[in-house]
Amino acid sequence: MIAILSFRRLFARRARGFAAALVLSLVALCAGVALLGVSGWFLTAAFLSTAAASFNLFGPSAAVRGLSFLRIGARYGEKLAGHDATLRLLADIREWVFRSLSAGALQNGRLLRRGDAVSRLTADVDALDSVFIVAAGPLISSALVSLATAAALALLLPGAAAPYGVAMAAALVVAPTLLVLATRRLGAEIVRLSAEARTAALDAIDGHADLILFGAAETAKGRSAAIFASLATARRRLAFRSAIASASVFALAGGGAIGVLAVGLHAHEAGEIGGPRLVGLLLAALGSFEATAALVRSIAKFGGAAAAAERLKAIGDASPSVRAPERPQPFTPDGSIAFEQVTFGYDAERPVLRDLDLTVAPGERVSVEGASGAGKSTLACLLMRLADPDQGGVRLAGRDLRTIAEPERLASVALLEQNAPIFQGTVRDNLAIGGPDASDEQMWEALARARVADVVRALPGGLDAELGEAGTSLSAGEGRRLCLARVLLSRAPTLLLDEPTSGLDRETELAFLKDLSAATRGRAVLLITHADLPDGVVDRRLRLREGRLVPATS
Repeated sequence: MIAILSFRRLFARRARGFAAALVLSLVALCAGVALLGVSGWFLTAAFLSTAAASFNLFGPSAAVRGLSFLRIGARYGEKLAGHDATLRLLADIREWVFRSLSAGALQNGRLLRRGDAVSRLTADVDALDSVFIVAAGPLISSALVSLATAAALALLLPGAAAPYGVAMAAALVVAPTLLVLATRRLGAEIVRLSAEARTAALDAIDGHADLILFGAAETAKGRSAAIFASLATARRRLAFRSAIASASVFALAGGGAIGVLAVGLHAHEAGEIGGPRLVGLLLAALGSFEATAALVRSIAKFGGAAAAAERLKAIGDASPSVRAPERPQPFTPDGSIAFEQVTFGYDAERPVLRDLDLTVAPGERVSVEGASGAGKSTLACLLMRLADPDQGGVRLAGRDLRTIAEPERLASVALLEQNAPIFQGTVRDNLAIGGPDASDEQMWEALARARVADVVRALPGGLDAELGEAGTSLSAGEGRRLCLARVLLSRAPTLLLDEPTSGLDRETELAFLKDLSAATRGRAVLLITHADLPDGVVDRRLRLREGRLVPATS
């Protein structure tokens, strides 16, 4: 519950929408209660009337129709306002989670597996919809309507208020509370197992070839099956407990109605209340239980929502890898890069980089080569300021990265990494990520410099051609060139290319590298690679060895 309250600022931003949904929910519930009460009174009075011809049918029948339309309209409006506010809230929370993940990208990347990160960003956020749309709203409206109904009974049938109040209190408070206590751990277990299931599925997809090659497919399948079996068992247990709670609420509603009926019959025999009024009060009391059944069914999700909120809160509570400068310094990017006596390690006792120095002049192209694990990608992390050096500093245009405002810093360096994604959408959509304001002419120029313009022209629709999920309509080499064109559309004077040819065959790799120098002319380029570079790709080649840079020819 405390974790859910930590999102109260985001909830407050959508307070108007939630308030509108609450008011409309209250109107719909009141209309439903009144509809049952008026209908019961009307039909009974009409049946018992000895002078049916003189009985006024117009007023009650108009009230019934009016209440019906009011209930339908209010319920529609409640769903519309509630879902709109909830979906906007989930978008706000998802943005907050994404920003939190990005702020601690290096740390989260080491602590969270990809499936778990995806689960937190999607399923955990979606689980929070039960906090208002299926729990808080119905609970508040049911409480208000039950108070009004109890007051009406106390006024018109005094003895019935007590049994009704006891039954409603048990349905609104006791049953949901017991259900929360009974399902809290189950909800947390379901959230955990769901995350494990997503992780197992993504691991199986990513590692499919290796699992087949090493004969481990059956082992992975068995591990996944065990996770899904545990998840199914936990969900069945949750459904069973939720069903018991729902049945208890229906029993309480029936008990409350019987209590009202017993008191009413006694009062009717004593001549204290007429038959039509008794029927109307009885049906109105029964109708007031309408929201409690849905509330109890939904409250079963509260344990999962609380667990999901805890997982999301843990991301927000994690210390950010870097902190924004309190007083950013003026910055004019010119493409130059400088690493000055940089020492950095993921483990302080075992630094990856030791007193490393590197300078890249404006317009200069420099490659950093080395074995896997030597620390090449760590250089990229420091330049993108996913982490700060333990010692020394990294500079752009002579300014320490720690003194540059984030928007200016991000706009000055464009990244092309080995897993650069092609997003589902059109060629234009993908290119617009690098240049949101780029014209068609500029896009075609970038595609031409990346030597992929002819490929795009051949696609149905050209710039508006759909690429499919992960760019399935392009080959690996064409996809990498499209990503390069996206980077070239950026106005950043510094290009960081981290293993841009990883996964390409040698022929495609050589063609890509040979075109690189012409495509990036006029910009500073830091090329991190393990590839054997042909002549002319870069101006200077360096090798990372034992945490320091040395000329690649030595």
